Amino acid sequence: MKKALLVILDGFGMRNNDDFNAVAGANKPNLTSYIQNYAFGKIEASEQAVGLPKGQFGNSEVGHLNLGAGRVVRQDITKIDYEIETGDFYKNEALNSALTQSTSGSVHIMGLLSDGGVHSHQNHIYELVKLASQNNNIRHINLHMFLDGRDTPPQSALAFISQLEEVIKSYPKAKIVSIAGRYYAMDRDKRWDRLELAYKALVSADANTSFATPSDAISAAYNEKITDEFVKPAVFYGYSGIKSGDSMIFANFRSDRAVQLSDAFIGKEFNGFPHRDLGLAAFVTMTRYNDKLDCLVAYPPTSIINTLGEYISSLGLKQLRIAETEKYPHVTYFFNGGEQQPFTNETRILINSPKEVATYDLKPEMSLPEVADKLVDAINSDEYDLIITNFANGDMVGHTGNYDASVKAVEALDLYLGKVVEAMRAHDGEVLIVADHGNCEEMFDYESQQPHTQHTTNLVPCIYIGRKASIMEGGALKDVAPSLLAMMGLPQPQEMTGHSLIVFK
Repeated sequence: MKKALLVILDGFGMRNNDDFNAVAGANKPNLTSYIQNYAFGKIEASEQAVGLPKGQFGNSEVGHLNLGAGRVVRQDITKIDYEIETGDFYKNEALNSALTQSTSGSVHIMGLLSDGGVHSHQNHIYELVKLASQNNNIRHINLHMFLDGRDTPPQSALAFISQLEEVIKSYPKAKIVSIAGRYYAMDRDKRWDRLELAYKALVSADANTSFATPSDAISAAYNEKITDEFVKPAVFYGYSGIKSGDSMIFANFRSDRAVQLSDAFIGKEFNGFPHRDLGLAAFVTMTRYNDKLDCLVAYPPTSIINTLGEYISSLGLKQLRIAETEKYPHVTYFFNGGEQQPFTNETRILINSPKEVATYDLKPEMSLPEVADKLVDAINSDEYDLIITNFANGDMVGHTGNYDASVKAVEALDLYLGKVVEAMRAHDGEVLIVADHGNCEEMFDYESQQPHTQHTTNLVPCIYIGRKASIMEGGALKDVAPSLLAMMGLPQPQEMTGHSLIVFK
């Protein structure tokens, strides 16, 4: 049996146009050599190929779910959209319970307001407002809107706010009472100073900025050269905070950037900053954010049987997952189909992402040197049959919109990829290099004339470093797990409907 290494280059797509293309602009001798001398192809990582709606770009959660499952995994956005279409959304037990249980007559709806479709969708927020307005128990609908600028153009919030204001003209119970850039409200790296600012604004109406209209606060931020993602929490003049007996609904369907704020509201062991029991009547999350949160869940997960990790474990083989903080949940929880606990013989190594910088364009290599060192040590130990790692740089630096820094990020990827591949080949192991979605290959948005900070629908690379082979055309992320099993000489479980893309010669 061959030992295998899967390297997931996060946010690394393939694009024919070299303009503002950090992948094309980077000096990358190792990747260039692999593409020229080994089996290389391009695969789908977005839209229906990964269980998303047509036109929707992929993301890290979706990508890793598909990579680990070996099949197309229907995504939460698709499920929710379908239920809105059929009308089942308005019968949702958890959502209706939250509205009925409010003893104060108030409900707070918070979430990321954009059409990015990665963490949330504005249409879902509109439908939640409609649902709450139809409930006779609810008199006040307080909207706490987080601003994007990361999965959307950096200055697009005014349009999204305007669209929401137009919608709520039909629902007089609803009012936008606070806004905050996702940098503050949706942190996932335990940067508690950021999250606390958002928490205080929501809970106590405690913020440095108050507004008559949210557009005023956003325009003021733009005048200070602050883009959507970084707009500091601000509150409506008349808002006085969350009261005992209120209900809350978190509209985000992706968990990783929603779990910390939820934990601050209802976590029994939360200690990130001072907080208090708010006496909430109910707290509902759109999907299950993790196993520890004790709350209602509108769309509980459906279990994915025999993911790659579970299958490798069932064969008695040893596997390693390694990534820095920003992508650690992806190579563990998401890759395992939403399973929090490691499988038997699954080892996990977490390397802290750099906290000394506010944004990663200031340190494009991030913690990749440390990740690579640990990887080489693990390979040299000969302990693991399968190693899965994520290199975060292409995505995390790509999201800053800084082209020059993104070029440096790709060059760092290439350098450390070379070290890891060399170690694996020295041990007669084989390597599969893929990406979960595109990002850094497209760094300027010609339509909005702004930096391009979001993901793309571009194809992603699939490079097999091992025996003489070729990569089949027409593949997608679902085919990566079967390809790894083929590399290792292992049979494919029947639950995996993808197929190996490697044609051995």
